[in-house]
Amino acid sequence: MTAISPRLKHEVKDLALAPLGRQRIEWAGREMPVLRQIRDRFAQEKPFAGLRLVACAHITTETAHLAIALKAGGADALLIASNPLSTQDDVAASLVVDHEIPVFAQKGEDNETYSRHVQIALDHRPNIIIDDGSDVVATLVQERQHQIADLIGTTEETTTGIVRLRAMLKDGVLTFPAVNVNDADTKHFFDNRYGTGQSTLDGIIRATNILLAGKTIVVAGYGWCGKGTALRARGLGANVIVTEIDPIKAIEAVMDGFRVLPMIEAAPQGDLFITVTGNKHVIRAEHFEVMKDGAIVCNSGHFDIEIDLKHLASQAKEIKQVRPFTEQYQLVSGKSVIVIGEGRLVNLAAAEGHPSAVMDMSFANQALAVEYLVKNQGKLEPGLHSIPTEVDQEIARLKLQAIGISIDSLTPDQIEYINSWTTGT
Repeated sequence: MTAISPRLKHEVKDLALAPLGRQRIEWAGREMPVLRQIRDRFAQEKPFAGLRLVACAHITTETAHLAIALKAGGADALLIASNPLSTQDDVAASLVVDHEIPVFAQKGEDNETYSRHVQIALDHRPNIIIDDGSDVVATLVQERQHQIADLIGTTEETTTGIVRLRAMLKDGVLTFPAVNVNDADTKHFFDNRYGTGQSTLDGIIRATNILLAGKTIVVAGYGWCGKGTALRARGLGANVIVTEIDPIKAIEAVMDGFRVLPMIEAAPQGDLFITVTGNKHVIRAEHFEVMKDGAIVCNSGHFDIEIDLKHLASQAKEIKQVRPFTEQYQLVSGKSVIVIGEGRLVNLAAAEGHPSAVMDMSFANQALAVEYLVKNQGKLEPGLHSIPTEVDQEIARLKLQAIGISIDSLTPDQIEYINSWTTGT
């Protein structure tokens, strides 16, 4: 095992897990060719030399490749977990042992530990923050205003985090540039839809081993994550009901062939409930009361507040683990409700998160967003900024090239036609 500098601080479960983590990181890299090309360029150009970077993210094999790419670019990087159940302990160990990247993350860490890790991240005095859910940024703004002067900017790739940043912007406290990675086409079209769709059902199946064919599955929310989840559930033979608050998304779900109902009407019909809204208490007291005995609930949104588990626990006479990451709440009414992954991200709590091929594009966006912030230091106004279109297009081009697919290009005559208002016939 590689000797670790005594100055390298870390807090991981067991450094002896590093060989397994190394093997799994290498396996994930097979399907991450775009990020590999970016890493190779970073290694030559060193765009982040001398900069301190903090990443609050799911510590997975795919995140490892992002961290390795950023360190190759010269960043003094430190990682913490963005979710108590999403850390892969062997990956965390490998990042410390094999790449000398400080990691503060353990699967199953409690909220107190998580909050302490956020403080450790801010003690690093970051120039760049990569955030999943904006907890580090929010803590910086609320508790460490004096450190904002150190900050070049932040990147955010979760829907929940973007909602928080927009609220911060509205309140006038977002006084530095933030790049909205989540809304990049090569992120949300693929990561949110195909990644969440597959990995959510993967987590559910690993945790429960239930047959989805013939089940009635209720998907709360029809954003890109909800679209992917509903699509994959139907593909496995489920009868899917969608709940929504947005009339446009509700119409879209109807025209995509799904039943759309209010949650109170869907609750008695569902066998399995999946929340993907980014809001709180989407499933709550009045819904639990009318659910079937043995109904299963889980969440694939970023925070564990979409299901009102505090109320559910208050109505339970017994809570017991029936399978790994699966708990049965036996209610005083005589019914039971099954909760997967403690209401946290089911795809990471009970499985391995998104497939590497999808995260290749998402983390390419993250890496290039960091480079964009650094290259434009002092030029970007405070507030939310989109990934430049040319960056989005380049990531898609590199991905197509990596998987051996060619596309057409415009002829000079076609370019002239679409750029002239006088043509039309």
